[in-house]
Amino acid sequence: MQEVKIPVPPGDEPSELYDLLPELVIRPARGWAPLNLRDLWRYRELIFFLTWRDISVRYKQTILGAAWAIIQPFFTMLVFSVFFGRLGNIPSDGLPYPIFTFCALLPWQLFAYSLSESGNSLVANQNLITKVYFPRVVIPLSATLAGLLDFVIAFVVLLGMMVFYGIHPTAAVWTLPLFVLLALVTALGAGLWLSALNVEYRDVRYTIPFLTQFWLFLTPIAYPSSIVPEAWRTLYGVNPMVGVVEGFRWALLGSGNAPGPMVFVSTLAALALFVSGLFYFRRMEKTFADKV
Repeated sequence: MQEVKIPVPPGDEPSELYDLLPELVIRPARGWAPLNLRDLWRYRELIFFLTWRDISVRYKQTILGAAWAIIQPFFTMLVFSVFFGRLGNIPSDGLPYPIFTFCALLPWQLFAYSLSESGNSLVANQNLITKVYFPRVVIPLSATLAGLLDFVIAFVVLLGMMVFYGIHPTAAVWTLPLFVLLALVTALGAGLWLSALNVEYRDVRYTIPFLTQFWLFLTPIAYPSSIVPEAWRTLYGVNPMVGVVEGFRWALLGSGNAPGPMVFVSTLAALALFVSGLFYFRRMEKTFADKV
């Protein structure tokens, strides 16, 4: 929108200039609004500050601080190792079960945290939404990116475990950022759907923990995808986190096979979830300030 300025000569009444001003009528977009992704670059500084704010608030006035990034996946690994690895004798593709599980928990924890925070982000920032304009997608995006710091901290622990067990990274370790990006795209896509629905229906926030827990057991974290019948593995890849976890293990530990149809299906499912969530979010964006 171009700003038009008309100088006011001394002594002229403002009412005499009203007829000279261009008429501008602002109406909400109808139907499926354009994405306008270029606005994200214009508001990149806002994304950075909101992300840093979410990181700071998370550990403010805590005793252990960033240690929670290690405690959560570590104790989950211990529980899985005892009940699934020792008592349940779940196979681990020839790897020590603790590192087999911990490696999968890192991208999962990133996804679960990003999904929870982005799904509740609009309601949590209602005062900001009702006071100033900016692309609303900035809020779930910054909430998603805030989980990367925890991931980096826990990844250092994973490297220490690899040294302890004498496991060396594979030559495909350079593909790890791609699988991390796939986890973020999946979390943001689901978060866009949930955050927009959460504005309309507040009971959505109660379904997010249940959805995350249900999604956990649909993802090969405590078990390898090799136990799934081969005829069903491609369909199993419709869960985008299947491709993320299996790809993460393959790239770092050499577990399983190289990315194949299952990872390809997971990538397509993640992109479909993200694009559909982005369009739905943009369609509902015009109602956020009124309903939040």
